Amino acid sequence: MNKTQIMDSILEKNNQYFLTSQAIDNGISKTYVAEYIKKNGLVKLAHGVYSTEDAWPDLLYVIHLRNKEVVFSHESALAIHGLTAREAPGISVTVNRSYNATHLRKEGCRVYTVKPELYEMGITEGKTFYGNTVRVYDIDRTICDIIKHKKKVDIQTYQYAIKEYMKSSKKNINNLMKYANALGVENTVRLYTEVML
Repeated sequence: MNKTQIMDSILEKNNQYFLTSQAIDNGISKTYVAEYIKKNGLVKLAHGVYSTEDAWPDLLYVIHLRNKEVVFSHESALAIHGLTAREAPGISVTVNRSYNATHLRKEGCRVYTVKPELYEMGITEGKTFYGNTVRVYDIDRTICDIIKHKKKVDIQTYQYAIKEYMKSSKKNINNLMKYANALGVENTVRLYTEVML
């Protein structure tokens, strides 16, 4: 493949989003990348992230592309899993405690940091509203996270999520209890399962 074909494939693979870092990693110079961006009329969304003019503006996907360590969690994960009836009050992410998330906070993200063994637990893939694939905590981990941080979650969002989770065919009570134990919310989770199941 020539340089243009490589960059075309980056654009196609990322659903009409283009990362300059991926082109540079393929040995393409910054000058050639800049020419490609200009020639194709790509729109700058963030540092090093561009899209075609007709691509849907998917902020979650842009954050995912720019920050491979980010896992969408809490209210953002509820939205991805369809467990909320309200729009999330911003973007919530979880990162490993050692990750420097200053730039995410500056961009308005609510950032949760956890120990490495808790960070890995329950990571899966989900689809944004626009159909792009991102890293997100699974439905069971998400419920444990909102229970753990109940004071930071809108009460109506919290109640709706718990109720919808308990009705969901996607729930896995074994995973739920395993996560609840690791996150220190086992008693609360056990109470909910006893009352609602």
